[in-house]
Amino acid sequence: MLFHDCNFAPSPRLVRVFIAEKGLAIPTRELDLRNGEQLSPEYRAINPYCSVPVLELDDGTRLTSTQGCWRYLEETVPNPPLLGSTPTEKALIADLLWHIENDGWQAITEAVRNTLPGMKDRALTGAENYAQIPALGERGKLRGERFLAQLDKMLAGRDYLAGDRYSAADIMALVLVDFAGWLKIVLPAEASNALRWYATVSARPSARL
Repeated sequence: MLFHDCNFAPSPRLVRVFIAEKGLAIPTRELDLRNGEQLSPEYRAINPYCSVPVLELDDGTRLTSTQGCWRYLEETVPNPPLLGSTPTEKALIADLLWHIENDGWQAITEAVRNTLPGMKDRALTGAENYAQIPALGERGKLRGERFLAQLDKMLAGRDYLAGDRYSAADIMALVLVDFAGWLKIVLPAEASNALRWYATVSARPSARL
């Protein structure tokens, strides 16, 4: 296999952490997003969506989304289970991932891409350029702040988001909290449950990737 990565980007980090938690070592190719390598003809031939991550399988199949990469790795290396091991646990984690992505991830992405100068004309991921809309950036910041506050309630009475075991929901939420830091949006000082959880998941070796 070959993993197309970018060391500072949050989306491929989701897969890097997942790979590490599975105990795998997959060859990596680093993509230069800052200089627009994702838009080059050579990379478009690999991924027409012009994004990372991409996981190339031995048979030439290319997986071009976090969820696709996660699903393949979970199916081929089921232990430790990160997407759940029972029907209920799988459904619960899928629910959590949807809420984290919809309410938190999309909000911070919207804010980053519509406010940071380095994202000028790149307000959406992908092959086409789109102008920034500052109002969307401000809305994204507000939504992101609200979601980080909501994390505290989601973690009340539990060690991890899905219960007593680390899962992909914790990976997505961890990377989201660090991603929000790009905008100086942080967990509220009074969010004791979320702060305790964040210290725990940040101490895992995979979190350093």
